[in-house]
Amino acid sequence: MELQRPSWDEYFMEMAELARKRTTCLRRGVGAVIVKDNRVMATGYNGVPKGITHCSEAGCLRQQMNVPSGKMHELCRGLHAEQNAIIQAACLGQSIEGATLYCTTQPCIICTKMIINAGIKRVVVKESYPDELASKMAEEAGLKIEVL
Repeated sequence: MELQRPSWDEYFMEMAELARKRTTCLRRGVGAVIVKDNRVMATGYNGVPKGITHCSEAGCLRQQMNVPSGKMHELCRGLHAEQNAIIQAACLGQSIEGATLYCTTQPCIICTKMIINAGIKRVVVKESYPDELASKMAEEAGLKIEVL
């Protein structure tokens, strides 16, 4: 009997899906996993900074202000999953230079800039996100973005 093992990309994307389940965002749950040499360095999901009331309790600022998806990212109480994963790696002293980021949704422009400067070389996403500037900047920086 032959084992049906998932590929490494499938395996780590399932971990990103699991991280997504921790979100307290009312609009879009996103999970991320940073991997280097097939080892998990950090995980993240979108939500507010520690010690801040969750949006699931306080309500969604973006909904209240009628902010459309993909616009004015600064008008949000939360951090994106990619940001939280990069921050977690920094807090743990984990080098993520040359790593792969698995994310359930393609990173926005803010996260793309952080990913580039963090030295992450590859991003694997489950679903695309319409951010033309993020795509152009990733391409210019040589950041590979692949849809699984």
